[in-house]
Amino acid sequence: MRTATATAAAVTTTLLGAGAAAVAAGRYAAGAALRPEPGCPLPGGPRLSVHSTAPGRVELTRSLGSLRPGTYGLDAPGVHAVVGPVLPDAPHGPDTVVRRLVAVTHGSLAPGTRVTLTPQVHLGNPRTALGLDHADVDIPGELGALPAWFVPAARDTWVITAHGLGSSREHPMVVIPFLHRHRLPVLDLAYRGDLGAPAPPDGLGHLGESEWRDLDAAIRYALRYGARRVILHGWSTGATMALRAAERSALADRISGLVLDSPVLDRRATLRSLAAARRIPAAVLPLAVRAAESRAGLGADRPPPGADPGALRVPVLVFHGPDDTLAPWGPSRRLAAARPDLVTLHTVTGAGHGAMWNADPTGYEEVLRRFLTPLM
Repeated sequence: MRTATATAAAVTTTLLGAGAAAVAAGRYAAGAALRPEPGCPLPGGPRLSVHSTAPGRVELTRSLGSLRPGTYGLDAPGVHAVVGPVLPDAPHGPDTVVRRLVAVTHGSLAPGTRVTLTPQVHLGNPRTALGLDHADVDIPGELGALPAWFVPAARDTWVITAHGLGSSREHPMVVIPFLHRHRLPVLDLAYRGDLGAPAPPDGLGHLGESEWRDLDAAIRYALRYGARRVILHGWSTGATMALRAAERSALADRISGLVLDSPVLDRRATLRSLAAARRIPAAVLPLAVRAAESRAGLGADRPPPGADPGALRVPVLVFHGPDDTLAPWGPSRRLAAARPDLVTLHTVTGAGHGAMWNADPTGYEEVLRRFLTPLM
């Protein structure tokens, strides 16, 4: 933490000069915003302390995050647990909250453990985490082999999932049991920059602007191995990847629908939030974000996905809400208003970024069922 603060202070001092200041700020901001550090939570992913545990219960620091409705993971080095809803009648202190403890899957939740509340409920793979048979497959991508999990099922419409910022292909496992019950094969993708996948040439993420080509490779793989049609289900930047694939893929006519969870449609706002979370000083944040946009190739000459609602050709279901501090939901509302014939917006309150399922798993899956039924 001291290193990050010192670096940020150095950037501030440099910006008092001219010329190379913008370059220095841009390099630091791009690295800070688009190269997330392992174990460093995204904005809205608060760090909490474990105060006590009891059978089926865990007492956590009281905060807006720990009071969120639904089901979440608790992460710490060597520790993972699953918590359910708040138990308002359970005894607790004035600064704590008690949630239902569903399971401790790794390590132990000792009092004093610092944990992060996360939308990632499962660790492992579909077999170890969900008890579902799967195949480990490699998808040929433009940068090299992309690892993926394939969970087979009877239908010839496949769902291809793409995780988002600060996450991994373990995150989409929250919906795999639901999809499996409805006999939909699932291809859960790891893309450039993920563990086991090729690194991007510049070492940076691009908020879906380059990563969508890996999703395009997954579409080709699915069609080669038995899919007749595909549905793309993405979270965060995975959702913007899905939109880009629908706009640009040569196989777009084989996409029958899009499910977009917390889509990043205002890249500047997301860059600002990411950079602020990495302690870029507020005084230089606007300049740093503009320079980071340039370095990552996200300038105004490259409109974000969804900027042209008239280009949509397939049904779209958007899960988003007003409490997302990383990807504002205003653009999702505008997209739905512009294309009410194709776009359905399901508003989820009380949910952080990428956590729309977590806030209301049963409600999320029922909305998803109604959307997918005519597309299966």
